[in-house]
Amino acid sequence: MRIWYFSVLWTVFLDCVAWFVIHMGVSYIMSQMRLEYFNPQSWAFRRRDWENDGRVYQETFFVKKWKGLLPEGAALFAQGFRKKHLKEKNEDYFSLFVAETCRSEAVHWVTMIFSPLFFLWNPLWVGVGMVGYALFANLPCIVTQRYNRIRLARVVQKKIEN
Repeated sequence: MRIWYFSVLWTVFLDCVAWFVIHMGVSYIMSQMRLEYFNPQSWAFRRRDWENDGRVYQETFFVKKWKGLLPEGAALFAQGFRKKHLKEKNEDYFSLFVAETCRSEAVHWVTMIFSPLFFLWNPLWVGVGMVGYALFANLPCIVTQRYNRIRLARVVQKKIEN
C-alpha cells in the first residue's frame, strides 16, 4: 500500500539506496553474529528429504553450471569468509565452511524479507518488480548455499566414518 509519493527520479534513487542499505546492512549485521547462531543442524538449515541429498538443485536448477558466476559477498567485509573455493581440506575447515553457508543463506532470506517495504513508496507494479528482484537476486544464492552445504556435509560425514 503506497503511502509516500515522490517524483520518478527520487523514487528510483530511493529504490537503489534502499536496496544498497538493505544488502549491506543485513550482510554486515549478520557477519558480526556469532557462528553458533548458524548451526547446520538447526531447523532452518538442516537437510530436507525433498532435497534428495542435493540432487534436486542440480537436476532442477543445474546449479553446477552457474554457481561459479555468482558474486562473492564476503569480499566486501574484512572478516568475511570467502566460499568460492575450498582453501583447506580438513574436518575443522569443512565444518566452518558448512556453518558459513548457513550464515550466507540466512543473509539472503533476511534480505528478501525487506522487499515488501518497497510498496510504501512505489506504484503496485514497481513493488511487485522489487519483490521479483529480491527473489531473482537471492534465491540463486540460497540454492547454491544449500547445495554446497549438503555436499560438504557428506564429505565431513565420510571423514568422520573413516
